[in-house]
Amino acid sequence: MMRALRLEKPDRLPVSIHQWQQYHLNKYMDGVDDLTAFKQTGLDAAIQYFEAMGQFWVPNAEQYIVQTPQWHEKINVINSDPQNKLLHHTIATPGGTLTYKTGGNLTTTWITEYMVKAHEDLDLVEKYMPVATLNKDNIARAYDNLADAGILRGFVWGDQAGCWQHACCLMDTTRLIMEAIDNPDWVHRFMNVLLEKKLRFIDESLRGAKFDLIETGGGAASDTLISPNMHREFCLPYDRRIHQALHDAGHISTYHTCGGMMNILDLIIANETDVSETLSPPGTGGNITQPQKVRKAYSGKVAMIGGMDQFNILTIGTKQRIRDEVHRLFEGFGSHGGYILSASDHFFETPVENLIAFADAAKECTY
Repeated sequence: MMRALRLEKPDRLPVSIHQWQQYHLNKYMDGVDDLTAFKQTGLDAAIQYFEAMGQFWVPNAEQYIVQTPQWHEKINVINSDPQNKLLHHTIATPGGTLTYKTGGNLTTTWITEYMVKAHEDLDLVEKYMPVATLNKDNIARAYDNLADAGILRGFVWGDQAGCWQHACCLMDTTRLIMEAIDNPDWVHRFMNVLLEKKLRFIDESLRGAKFDLIETGGGAASDTLISPNMHREFCLPYDRRIHQALHDAGHISTYHTCGGMMNILDLIIANETDVSETLSPPGTGGNITQPQKVRKAYSGKVAMIGGMDQFNILTIGTKQRIRDEVHRLFEGFGSHGGYILSASDHFFETPVENLIAFADAAKECTY
């Protein structure tokens, strides 16, 4: 995998998934840990490190909330049913109160009311929202325990790693898009508030941390949600600063775009990321139908992760259909190296035998 991330040719096509979900481990794999699941299926391990990162979408995310005397979050449990959890959040700060609401089930969490409802709410985010601090000793132990069994992935702090993408978790996305048109200066201020916090996180928590790959970006910057022009103005300059900071801290980055990418490939190259994911096909909400065009655009500049339709092929496809798709993706994305074949994003109901077939087919693809 590390050879592929460096735009080189490994001995064979690396094959993995984007994070193993606890729901799948519990339901289909007898509750084993993610590394054991990778070994049992023959997939190459990409282990995601979670620790107080602030991602609202993690199941039971409330246990990772960061509190300070100036940012005190109280949770009112409206419904504790794990299949339909409803939480109302109230944040007390010296300058005022913020509120938001979330729902959740066994697979994910979603936002039903956003935190930033008015321009002045951004003042409280800027002054008081805390930035998580990672325990580098714990990271080192996880890295050393994994050793050569796989790669250890980390995040940039926030609900999403990119500034625009994070803002779309704090303010309703449609509202933020309209604000970008009507009040672009305020939206740039929003981006800069989040950027400064992310840069501080990179310097304090990621500099010297033992990770193989750091995830940035997020789906809200995909070209199936915002235009390339809007991406160029409100994503590119901030993404570039994040990637430059990661490089300065000694890390390589993968820019996560779980949605359309075909119209922003040039912008992904320009943001100075090392790797681009998730190469999503239409069946998973993306727009990549011709992998060769992506490979041509990225050739010699950006490595690639992803491509496999985790729903229509990996979950419900036959073993032969999975094998055929693996070989198509290898020829399209990976025939010149610099590619890790992976499920484009999360899956929840995929049979274990299909994951084994996925791994076995990739091992037929050699350089």
